[in-house]
Amino acid sequence: MKKFIFVSLSILLLLVLSACNNNSKNNDNKGDELPEFVEVELRISPETGQVNEPISIEAKVTQGEENVEDADKVTFEIWRSKDEKHEKIDVSHVENGIYRLEKSFQQEGTYYIIAHVTARDMHNMPKKEFIVGTASEPEDPKDAKDSMEMDMEGH
Repeated sequence: MKKFIFVSLSILLLLVLSACNNNSKNNDNKGDELPEFVEVELRISPETGQVNEPISIEAKVTQGEENVEDADKVTFEIWRSKDEKHEKIDVSHVENGIYRLEKSFQQEGTYYIIAHVTARDMHNMPKKEFIVGTASEPEDPKDAKDSMEMDMEGH
């Protein structure tokens, strides 16, 4: 009789432990869902600016419907078309998921900006073209692709 009770209790204990283990596995599966991608909307105002007048550059960072106010790093990389020198400027959160920079340019031409945004273990790098004064010759899209590939190797 004692053997029967011991075996019954052992089986009951195994069933209880098994049920607890299955519940924790089901809860862990919720963590396997992929989070929504961090989106970056790059805005430049005005898109055609004037020499020595400020241009507002903004990166609106969101994840789903949520504004991302806690990005690990937001850097604007800015350069004039066909110029080897790229300026990189770190920017901070201003409000409602917006990271902003006010900048004046001393030289007319076609400019490019890449917003390097690292947030919530993701990286997004939108690129946009804008003009200061009169447009200069734009970069060859193939050269820009090669440049982006080289930059990605560093990430």
